[in-house]
Amino acid sequence: MKYMETAKDNLILIGMPACGKSTAGVLVAKTLGFGFIDSDLVIQTQEKCLLSEIIDHEGVAGFIAVENRVNASLWAERCVVSTGGSVVYGEEAMEHLKKIGVVVYLKVSYEEIARRLGNIILARGVVIRKGETLRELYDERVPLYEKYADYTIDCEGHGVEDTVHAVCALVKKLGM
Repeated sequence: MKYMETAKDNLILIGMPACGKSTAGVLVAKTLGFGFIDSDLVIQTQEKCLLSEIIDHEGVAGFIAVENRVNASLWAERCVVSTGGSVVYGEEAMEHLKKIGVVVYLKVSYEEIARRLGNIILARGVVIRKGETLRELYDERVPLYEKYADYTIDCEGHGVEDTVHAVCALVKKLGM
């Protein structure tokens, strides 16, 4: 078997947009001496356009297919991988990510996500169907995050430093 199919030395962060995956992820990587990969940036680089442009041109289903393809082929070694909030819609991507790393769900309440996103939800490239509310999106995704997570870190009421500390403590406990 290939290395990338068997190693689990990566930390995969999942959760809603604005839960802190990228912000905490890069700080966790620096603290632990890991590499850092933002899968949304990998998608933008490979597709040569912004996430919001992919959603505009391909629609939600088309974007999810692109996201699934990119994440299912992601290679990483001793990295923190920050995924897009919609990665959990891609079964192949999630199976691959679980093979190459430990999946950690950064859990934040709906109210906090709504506050953090404010009016910039579409500009951020959040995958939301026409007519769907943020509440509906949150309620749809939470069971998927819980399904794929190896571990959950409750970030409610905690600043980024607390989240970084909790993630680093988990990584050390796991001996990664």
